[in-house]
Amino acid sequence: MKKLFTMMCLTVIATIGLYSTSNAQSYRNAIGGRFGTANGVTFKTTLGDNKMLDLIANFRSNDGYSYFRVTGLYEIYNPLQGAPGLNWYYGIGGSVGSRKWKFDDTNKAYISLDGVVGLDYKFADAPINLSLDWKPAIELAPSTEFDSSGLGLSVRFTF
Repeated sequence: MKKLFTMMCLTVIATIGLYSTSNAQSYRNAIGGRFGTANGVTFKTTLGDNKMLDLIANFRSNDGYSYFRVTGLYEIYNPLQGAPGLNWYYGIGGSVGSRKWKFDDTNKAYISLDGVVGLDYKFADAPINLSLDWKPAIELAPSTEFDSSGLGLSVRFTF
């Protein structure tokens, strides 16, 4: 079921990206993998000027639980002077997901408010984009918790 949902999300993301026409960075769209405390897929598309939308589907599993999360982030980009192709960015967004506790086999849905701060680099001579960011989250339901473990490296194909 998770694979089917992920494929449906990627199809919708790719369709939205194909119809985007503005140029926020040196690329309009990018799709690839996100690796770190949680692994998954990521898609970025420009919203115009220096703004982008980042959609992420993450998976994480350990001895105590496993989860699936879909995140949407509104990001604002700023170039770093003297470093062509390198930007720093910050943003805000939200997540919805589900967590399965392995010790008692219970599932819980949750929502969270997410922030992000990071660095984004687009190679000048290749259709490759790298991002390194920190994405803390405040879980709002079913309980209130702070998750500071959202460090990730994204590798994307740009188009």
